[in-house]
Amino acid sequence: MTPPSVGTPLLWIGFTVFVLVALVLDLGLFHRHAHKVSIREAMGWSGVWIGLALLFNLGVTHWFGPQSGLEFLTGYLIELALSVDNLFVFLVIFSYFAVPTHLRHRVLFWGILGAMIMRIAFILAGVALLAAFHWIEYVFGAFLVYTGFKILFQKETEVHPDKNFMLKLVRRFVPVSKEYHGTSFLVRQAGRLYATPLLLVLLVVETTDVVFAVDSIPAIFGITRDPFIVYTSNIFAILGLRSLFFLLAGMMDRFHYLPVGLGLVLAFVGVKMVIGSHYPIPIGWSLGVVGSLLAGSVVASLLSPSRARKSG
Repeated sequence: MTPPSVGTPLLWIGFTVFVLVALVLDLGLFHRHAHKVSIREAMGWSGVWIGLALLFNLGVTHWFGPQSGLEFLTGYLIELALSVDNLFVFLVIFSYFAVPTHLRHRVLFWGILGAMIMRIAFILAGVALLAAFHWIEYVFGAFLVYTGFKILFQKETEVHPDKNFMLKLVRRFVPVSKEYHGTSFLVRQAGRLYATPLLLVLLVVETTDVVFAVDSIPAIFGITRDPFIVYTSNIFAILGLRSLFFLLAGMMDRFHYLPVGLGLVLAFVGVKMVIGSHYPIPIGWSLGVVGSLLAGSVVASLLSPSRARKSG
């Protein structure tokens, strides 16, 4: 049985159209020409996307009640924090491929568009599984607890773009040009079609997002079962990811305790999911715990410089 949702078909269509129009305006008007995104520009766009998400949250609260509003805000906070933590991976990918600064926004744009499509597929699959098999929530919860403790006890995040299976597959069957050709993903040389390094970067970003979704989708289902709230909170977090990347790229090492906060959040949500049928935790309490853990990890990071910065 499909869980009840505040999202009518008209709301689903309207929100999706809004997102597509925003992306078209972003690439076609505001970022028509590839350029290096300044800190000021990134700060402005980050404010726009976060402001739109909070405005949407107010609308959800007004039209559907405080419960739905708290569910959206908690889910958005978790997804946004997971996105910030994943920015480090994008930075490693861009550095590995030596992506010129002015081309990074273009990769993130198409990467996020692909991520939206994949998230919708993951969300629909999650809704179907939870509706058909009640015990799946225990599997999701146990997985989140495992992932949370794994994050807590791993020494550091290791990323190896060269081991990406999609990258190996493309390099084996598709000729790749040695140089970047502006914003083009494909280029024709001597009558033969070549993939550019920019296409390889995009494929690695897209396949990496699949791994991200495996953590983020079960986490949001631990907060709410409303498909519309799950969808909108995920999409708003993804939309703000590009601007946050350019805003935080130069100070990723400052948030060295964020993974600790995220690990504790995932473990908490996992426990909440497992015991929810017998001991439900109010959404207000969940928001307080999630917010406190994430805020505490950020404050601890700022108050205690990382070893990398100390040694530098």
